Amino acid sequence: MAEVLIRGAERLLADAAGATDILVRDGVIAAVGTGLRTEGEVIDATGCLVTPGLVNTHHHLYQTLTRAVPAGQDALLFGWLRTLYPIWARFTPEHVHLATQIGLAELALSGCTTSSDHLYLFPNGTRLEDTIRAAAEVGLRFHPTRGAMSIGESAGGLPPDALVEGEAAILEDCIRVIDAFHDPSPGAMCRVGVAPCSPFSVSRELMRDAALLARDKGVRLHTHLAENDEDVRYSEATFGCRPGQYAEDLGWTGDDVWHAHCVKLDRAEIDLFARTGTGVAHCPCSNCRLGSGVAPLRGMLDAGVPVGLGVDGSASNDRADLLDEARQAMLLQRVTRGADALSVLEALDVATAGGARVLGRDDIGRLAPGLRADVAIWDLRGVESAGSWDRAALLLAGPRRVRDLLVEGRRVVRDGRVTTVDLPVLIERAERALAELMG
Repeated sequence: MAEVLIRGAERLLADAAGATDILVRDGVIAAVGTGLRTEGEVIDATGCLVTPGLVNTHHHLYQTLTRAVPAGQDALLFGWLRTLYPIWARFTPEHVHLATQIGLAELALSGCTTSSDHLYLFPNGTRLEDTIRAAAEVGLRFHPTRGAMSIGESAGGLPPDALVEGEAAILEDCIRVIDAFHDPSPGAMCRVGVAPCSPFSVSRELMRDAALLARDKGVRLHTHLAENDEDVRYSEATFGCRPGQYAEDLGWTGDDVWHAHCVKLDRAEIDLFARTGTGVAHCPCSNCRLGSGVAPLRGMLDAGVPVGLGVDGSASNDRADLLDEARQAMLLQRVTRGADALSVLEALDVATAGGARVLGRDDIGRLAPGLRADVAIWDLRGVESAGSWDRAALLLAGPRRVRDLLVEGRRVVRDGRVTTVDLPVLIERAERALAELMG
């Protein structure tokens, strides 16, 4: 049996009050307590805060190669998309694979152990497995979703016709990737979802058929919803209803569904999501960057809506830092509702257990015996934490980067460096790829 002991932490964010140690056996947390022993590897956590690994519930990892594109820096959602679609149309499978590797490595350094991904365009032979292979190489737990766009500009949609696919082919490929890569077992490293992109890029028929297919296959459903005022106006003008009604009519509510953003949900839509167990990926940094607004996080949590955090794509954030998202989520609720609107521990809970619930995982998100050993270790002895009275107040002070990160009990980050891929080499490759895309 492979054992790892995390020993002597200053504090654990765990159910066991006062515990300092975590014993990991074969990728699972075997015990949480004090004075634990092992003959295996020991990780000294003196002076450290230990938390569950953070869970990212929404991303577009391919966008890692299109950060800070000048023409899109000050645009609202629809204008931003129109700027970037032509660039993304030039992507190759190699671009998508590289972007995913770098994006996941960046997430790992922010304490993230599990990430979803929403890949909704497949230019020049790109396939979902280009991202799945990258995730296996980096070593993060991965929830790739097979996205799609089927309504191009000529048919009244937003994306250019060159980036849309036929709906029969989309559904066929969803079946292919689910059969090939989805693992429903406890501790799974890869679970596939079905994810038509948005109400303004696919037909109602595809949304309905995708929901039927996903439920037949026993996988989860994901899309964008109510992201900004433009999004809501499009729904009302095109479908004659608000986004929540659109989702409900097409089978897109339930505890196997999660929607990204939901900035503009009204009270009735929040109640609908709470009643049906429909999840939300809250993406505060992207919502600020695109001027979309402040999502009603406090209202959703109070109503019982499952909510996790998402970094969204690196073209609209432009970072893949889940700790930043937790801090931003906390600050936005406070600036709109008061200083007591969301505590540090509540925000961290949304980033961990909340994200696990949204992704349908009951085996991650907490530090407790029997759960998978996805663990983040934060060194509190640096300058960011100097002077802190409450050493658990990670989001108020620091540190900003994880010291060590374990996924399934395996070290993905050691002493602040990614161990699984050669990140400097990947960054060099990214610079060459960028020169090609800009040429």
